[in-house]
Amino acid sequence: MKLDIKEIPFSRYGSYFCISEEKDSNDVYIRDIHGGDDAPSRLFKIALVENGIEQDFEVHASEVSVQFHIKGRSEAAVEMIIPKENELHIEVKNIELKLTADKGKYDSIMELARGMFEYHIYPKELKLMLLNLSGTLNVQAPWNIIGNDYIDICLSKGHFVFESYQTVYKEKKYSSFHEGKDQVTRQYKAWFQSMKPLQVDDQYLSSIERAAYITWSSVVHPHGLLREPAMYMSKLWMYNIWSWDNCFNALNLGKEHPELAYKQLKIFMDTQDESGAYPDFVNDKFISYNCTKPPIFALVYDQLMQKNDYFKETSRIREVFESTKKVMSYYDNYRTFKERLPHYKHGNDSGWDNASLFHEGMPVEAPDLASFLIRSYDILASFAEILGEKEEAVSFKERADSMFKLLMERLYDADGFYGRVGKDGKIITNRSSLILRLPLLIAYRLDKTIAEELVNDLEQNFETRFGLATENPSSPYYKENGYWLGPIWAPVTYLFIHALKANGYTEAADRLRKKFLDLTLEGGMAENFDPFTGEGLVDTSFTWTSSVFLQLLHEHYGDD
Repeated sequence: MKLDIKEIPFSRYGSYFCISEEKDSNDVYIRDIHGGDDAPSRLFKIALVENGIEQDFEVHASEVSVQFHIKGRSEAAVEMIIPKENELHIEVKNIELKLTADKGKYDSIMELARGMFEYHIYPKELKLMLLNLSGTLNVQAPWNIIGNDYIDICLSKGHFVFESYQTVYKEKKYSSFHEGKDQVTRQYKAWFQSMKPLQVDDQYLSSIERAAYITWSSVVHPHGLLREPAMYMSKLWMYNIWSWDNCFNALNLGKEHPELAYKQLKIFMDTQDESGAYPDFVNDKFISYNCTKPPIFALVYDQLMQKNDYFKETSRIREVFESTKKVMSYYDNYRTFKERLPHYKHGNDSGWDNASLFHEGMPVEAPDLASFLIRSYDILASFAEILGEKEEAVSFKERADSMFKLLMERLYDADGFYGRVGKDGKIITNRSSLILRLPLLIAYRLDKTIAEELVNDLEQNFETRFGLATENPSSPYYKENGYWLGPIWAPVTYLFIHALKANGYTEAADRLRKKFLDLTLEGGMAENFDPFTGEGLVDTSFTWTSSVFLQLLHEHYGDD
């Protein structure tokens, strides 16, 4: 694959290193994503120098290496690979590579031995060891009391390594550049084959290449607060793990990589607050409980059990069961006013940050939240049966029945579902957001006419050339590139396709699936998409988009 590092950063499975080109300046940086997306990520700006003058260069990247060479002169080149998680290897031929540190106040570099420099990066609590294995290395870094004024590193004619670590460096023997490249090539090929359907049309090959690479290269190794390998949402600029994004990534991994899939769920079960809330997001340095995302763990785990017997193991079902019970208690105890339905305290809680449903204020009783909880109670009842918890199975079924009755009393009328806002539960008159159609997830509980009205509503008011717009395009709230005010999103698409298929609306499900598969040919694996042009919007290297695409592709070809 020809990798555009403006759109998709160059990296590898397990590594915090990545290399990307900034869209505005066209500057290329070696980056490190420790600390999440609130931490600085730039390490070094890349320049190619000849006779003391910086030259224009071209970038040629693939899944296993990234090359920079003088325009029209492929022999004057620099190549970089990441053969191991903490090692960035650089080979320089017939040119000089200049690396200018994007440093902070106390950041400092020092020579420890000939051809061996240690760089301390204070904001990231990170150290880099730079080693000259076979070339010429020159470091310009004038000292000024508490740090270097600047750091310029010049490399030429040989093989160099940056190794990252937190405390101490341990000497080792490094593989040759050629051996390292072969090693990462083998590893990526194995991943790619595990992601690709057995039978697939060539038309989707470019999307498969993007999706497979993004999912592989967005994983980081355990470090700090992360006790398991974690698939970040992106290494471009949204490098955290959010607690519903991770569920869609786990779903895609479930069949071929069940252990890795389960570890994505474990990240949040292991960081669950004593109140029962999952964090909004996690990275290696920080856990945020400001918001809590939609309760879809049970729904996803129920699907994972159908993919692989690994998830039917009793101890795992028990762990998910007990954790999900705490989530449900959280909504009962801390998100529900007396004789009301559970509520959101911000649009971010729903995952639909700025949807029109939330424009009047907070808190909001929303039918999608009630539907997720009802579905979760129904699934918990089935888990309780498997675990021999007969009384709990009955109790969960009763809770689901009670919440469903309240949903239909408080948030449904002849014109469909709606929301309520504020401490007094005022009815929200605007009904133009797609989020209000998510009760389709519990269509098995709805009167048949209500379910069919929801399906007709989707087709008539939200379905576009490329799929389901998140805001009715005729609404005054609809906004081009408006985040949740119109663009198509992968997870929402998946939820609706799943609901349609599960409740007998297979024709509509198949049509939306095909539209989304085709959408990726226009917009790649972006965070979201224009519903009329298919243009990829915002972050262009997103894992849950990639995971949903791969999942839907396997379903399309009957592999799932």
